[in-house]
Amino acid sequence: MSPIPTAVIGAGAFGRHHVRVIRESPHATLAAVVDPQLDRAAAAAEGACPVYPSIDQLLAVGPLPAAILAAPTSLHASLGCRLLDAGADLLVEKPIASDPASARTLVETAARRGRILQAGHLERFNPAIAALASIVRQPLFFEIHRLSVFSPRSLDVDVVLDLMIHDIDIVLHLTGQQPSEVRAAGLSILSGKVDIASVRLAFPGGCIANLTASRVSTERVRKLRLFQPHQYITADYQRQDVSVFSVSGDRQIGFQTLPVTHDEPLRLEIESFLESVSTRRPPQVDGHAGLAALDAAFAILAKIEEHTRLVASQLQAPA
Repeated sequence: MSPIPTAVIGAGAFGRHHVRVIRESPHATLAAVVDPQLDRAAAAAEGACPVYPSIDQLLAVGPLPAAILAAPTSLHASLGCRLLDAGADLLVEKPIASDPASARTLVETAARRGRILQAGHLERFNPAIAALASIVRQPLFFEIHRLSVFSPRSLDVDVVLDLMIHDIDIVLHLTGQQPSEVRAAGLSILSGKVDIASVRLAFPGGCIANLTASRVSTERVRKLRLFQPHQYITADYQRQDVSVFSVSGDRQIGFQTLPVTHDEPLRLEIESFLESVSTRRPPQVDGHAGLAALDAAFAILAKIEEHTRLVASQLQAPA
């Protein structure tokens, strides 16, 4: 597979990591870095490629085979559609767009133009999650915690779209269903958005998923627990390990750790995208998957808003 010229749009905290991985990949060449702050773009590129303040100037240079969009979420739909219309295959950071309608526009544009559209849910490429997925048969109950210390990054979106959406995507992928019932509560602590959220999703097949996400924690936690008939499985996203407790017919408990080949999920995600660009095979996490996760996230946000109004009315009620 010949190296694919690939531009990175957005040189912020995460865009810089995309630039690094593209530069290290034998299957890509860094075609350009685009950011309104040219000094930030130049710092990320380190002289390896041209830098531009806008995609107008990038596209004026000529055709672009592939691009990674790591700009603010509010710009994903407008910038993404322009890149797709210009003939570029596209990997869009999560969430795929700022709202489901915008995500649908991206998906429809990619289909109309015959372009690859991959959603940036990199935990799908976490070796621990890949190992876990290989043994999931009938999930009945999930307990997932994703906690982070506070950072000024990504405060333009709620914690549901910033952090929890990773786990929403994993649950939807492993159940193969959209939730039939959503219960949720959340609070704004240090930003104008929801910073901590607790969610309960019920699925048509009877599976229940409890998800907690916080960006105001004192520690960083990335853990998933899954129950299915006769098995309890735990996965640690950070350590990239999976433990399985199994109960036999005579109630004997067995224990094993699944073999996991440690690797950087972002590198695996980008290599998968480049392979789709080269082979024209649909991406492992396509635009429809990004849209499904966003639909579920917005259902959660609606329930959080409903709960917030209920609490406010109770606080204002006379004693």
